[in-house]
This record gives sequence, C-alpha cells and structure tokens, in this order.
Amino acid sequence: MISPRIRGFLADRRPDEPCLVIDLDRVRRNYDAFRRAMPESAVYYAVKANPHPEILRLLATAGSSFDCASVAEIGMALDAGATPDRISYGNTIKKERDIGRAHELGVRLFAVDCAAEVDKIARAAPGAKVFCRVLTSGEGAEWPLSRKFGCDPDVAVEVLERACRLGLDPVGVSFHVGSQQTRTGAWDEALAASAGIFRELDQRGIRLSMVNLGGGFPTRYLSQVPELDHYGQAIYAAVRRLFGNRIPDTVIEPGRGMVGDCGVIRAEVVLVSQKSAEDPLRWVYLDIGKFGGLAETMDEAIRYSILTDRDSDAKVPCVVAGPTCDSADVLYEKTPYHLPETLVPGDEVFIEGTGAYTSTYASVAFNGFEPLRTYVV
Repeated sequence: MISPRIRGFLADRRPDEPCLVIDLDRVRRNYDAFRRAMPESAVYYAVKANPHPEILRLLATAGSSFDCASVAEIGMALDAGATPDRISYGNTIKKERDIGRAHELGVRLFAVDCAAEVDKIARAAPGAKVFCRVLTSGEGAEWPLSRKFGCDPDVAVEVLERACRLGLDPVGVSFHVGSQQTRTGAWDEALAASAGIFRELDQRGIRLSMVNLGGGFPTRYLSQVPELDHYGQAIYAAVRRLFGNRIPDTVIEPGRGMVGDCGVIRAEVVLVSQKSAEDPLRWVYLDIGKFGGLAETMDEAIRYSILTDRDSDAKVPCVVAGPTCDSADVLYEKTPYHLPETLVPGDEVFIEGTGAYTSTYASVAFNGFEPLRTYVV
C-alpha cells in the first residue's frame, strides 16, 4: 500500500519524469522489526540495495552496521556516520589497491572465497579479520544468486586455514540463500555446512566465532511472504540445533527486506497499442523500463505490483514494456498483467515495492533518458 506520505508528496510535486519516492519512516520501522525478530544478530545493511544518503544516515543513527561492496560504498557509510568497525567489505571480488584503501580507512572485516583473495588481503590489510563465503543452492529464492560467489565447504576450510598461516584473523563463514527468499528453512543447509567448517577448523586449532547469515529476507510484491519473525524463529532454531552449546555470533545483511517496501516508483503511460486485430493482448509502454531501474524484471523474476487511478475499471491482459529502442526492454510478457482497459497515454502508474535495487540499477543515459531520480519523505 502506498503510504500517505508518498501520496502527499506525489500529489504536491507531480514530477514529469519517472521517480522513486522513499518513506523514511517505513525504513525505520523495518529496521526496528529486524531488531525485534533477530535480536541476537548484528544488522549490517546491504548498502547496494539503496545507498541514498538519508537512508544511510537514518540507519547509522539507529545503530546499524553496513555491508559494503566497494570503496565508494565504504565512503558513503562513513559519510553517513558509521565508524569503520561497523563496516564489512563484503564483496569477495576486490582489487588489491581497494583492499588497501579500505584498510587505510579503518575497515578490518573482509569477505573471501578463495586463496588468491586471502593472499591479497594479507598483503594489503595485514592482520585483518576475514570470513569465507560458502556456496548455497538458492532454492526458493525469486532472485537466486549464481555460483559466482562462494566456494565449497572443504575449500572454505583450506582458505581459512591459509588466512591463519598468513597472519590474518579467520573469524567465520558467510553465505547467501538467494534474494527474495520465500522459504524460512532455506538457511538450514548452509548452517549445517557452516557448523561442519567450525568443527573441522576447531580440530586444526582454529576457533571460529561468527556466522554471517547474509540477506535474502523478502519484501512483499504480488505474493504474500512469511512474516519476518518466522524467519528469525526458523534460523535461530537451526543455529541451536546445529551448533549446540557453542552458539556463534551471527550477522544479517538485509537489503531488500530493509528498504524494498519503503519505495514507490511513479511512472507514466506513454503508449497503449495492439500488434494485430486478432491479438487479444494490449501493449502498455511506460516511461520506465529495464534500463531505467527495473532490471530485476529480467526473466520476470521480480513481479512488482502496478497500481493506477483506473483500477476500478474492467481489466484486460497486457504486456508491459519500457520506452527504449531495445527489444529486451519488455518487463512482463510471458505472464501478462491485467491492467485497466481504459488506460491511455499520460495516465500515472505507481509501481510498489521498488525501494531496493532500482535507483542503482538505472543506466546513466541509455537512449538519452536520465537516471531514475530519488526523493525521500
């Protein structure tokens, strides 16, 4: 549901171009919800989800730590008021000079998933803490993560032992069960693998202390998702079952779950057409598409809720597409959307749940369209 604050802003400003509007009050409510649902875990907000300065300042003031994917994001977190000890350089793919720069800025916690990355950190950030990311299946996630990140558990053991030999501090393991994860039990398998890594390294004289549970916590799009406290209950039950009396420190990295439902994109219908007299499908072209911030509609993985002021009228199946001269810029065709039959060019549309992974996915100027503007209220 579009918050009254966002509706009021859009009614007052009526911007001409597509824009994302973020409700900061809802961001704060979501942060508080994570603290209640998972009180034993440190919150490291995934900056990549939405790095707007006011979001970062709000979360820094509230006490959040930050998961950063680059030196630029580290700078954003520091500018927002975070101290270096509240920052994790969570990208497993880093240039050695960027590792060194992060170390100069005071960051001491780094992600790895192979021996070569350990070697770079040992040279550029001597004595730093490292955690190794392990692979997961991603089953149940609407936006699964590929094998690009992480390693098998047996490799993780060797990576962390190497880190110890090179003078680093191997503190634990991490994983990510896939973005928009709809299964509360999706963490079980990865936690079992993590517990095995803990035991193996303990036998080698290396005592780990931390499990980074990653992100994956969903926001609501067209379908209902489990409540946040159900995730917390399932995850903590698995931790207690698998680690016994040796409960590790845990970290969560919410991104989509923190800001996804806090944003609405206001867009406009540019054209409504049909391809032939026999084709029952209408094509509704918007002034925003894949290249304007809706990249997660790729393969129709993320299905946003689209509202209009004509939703009480009769609806017909429609293909939804963007405005650019690229045939890939089609949002929903395999599963058409039912939109008002009365839609005409110039009508406003409101795309809900777009607070995460939209503004940062927008191209700089593809076809001359400016990047998606963001406003906060």
